[in-house]
Amino acid sequence: MIPEVLSTVLVKNALITAFVFVGVVVWFSYFLSARLTRGHIHGSAIAIAIGLLLAYVGGSVTGGSQGLADFSLLAGVGIMGGAMFRDFAIVATAFGAELEALKRAGLVGALSVVIGVVLSFAVGAIVAVAFGYTDAVSISTIGAGAATYIVGPVTGTALGAGTDVIALSVAAGLTKSVLVMIGTPFVAPYIGLNNPHAALIYGGLMGTTSGVAGGLAATDPKLVPYGAMTATFYTGVGCLLAPSVLFLIVRALA
Repeated sequence: MIPEVLSTVLVKNALITAFVFVGVVVWFSYFLSARLTRGHIHGSAIAIAIGLLLAYVGGSVTGGSQGLADFSLLAGVGIMGGAMFRDFAIVATAFGAELEALKRAGLVGALSVVIGVVLSFAVGAIVAVAFGYTDAVSISTIGAGAATYIVGPVTGTALGAGTDVIALSVAAGLTKSVLVMIGTPFVAPYIGLNNPHAALIYGGLMGTTSGVAGGLAATDPKLVPYGAMTATFYTGVGCLLAPSVLFLIVRALA
């Protein structure tokens, strides 16, 4: 009786259930990050990896197309992970960034953001072409995902890309984030990443906020605010350039 009542309550309050479920996944991810990796791999990256795995399992078990949302108990995940909440999170992140902070980074900091977005997009686009994608929408979406795992879905949705391509863009961004987290402490001595100015440029070039923050924290915690300062603007610049200017360039070349 109690399990049936509890199940009914959870299903009727699907969105609240989704928030609780995602909260537990995030808590568990940060627990794994602290205990197993000592913070070298950021909790957000682990959470995204777990989310992708659960989505795959959910789709495989139910035979549906919405991952965990195909389970009636977790139907709210589909709403929580939809475009409305995603766009709200992006806008909230943009409002949290201060233009004065970017001005303090100077011209080099601003240029590093633009160069970082364009370079990451180009690498992702080349990889997409190498794996057989020929249409401009798919190439641009995967290229945007190589910038960050937020820019990819935003670009894909704006351009009308398929869900499979958008999922690949998220995976590309996640891979980059993890590589930056793990690789930063190893490459820091060779690239002079030991001062605030270098951290500003590095954050702008890499762009993945969680990856830069985790990598700099493992290198020198005092550098984290400087790298995060320019990395914060990376997502916004990517969301502006990828579905517009960069897409038009790809379409002209494709």
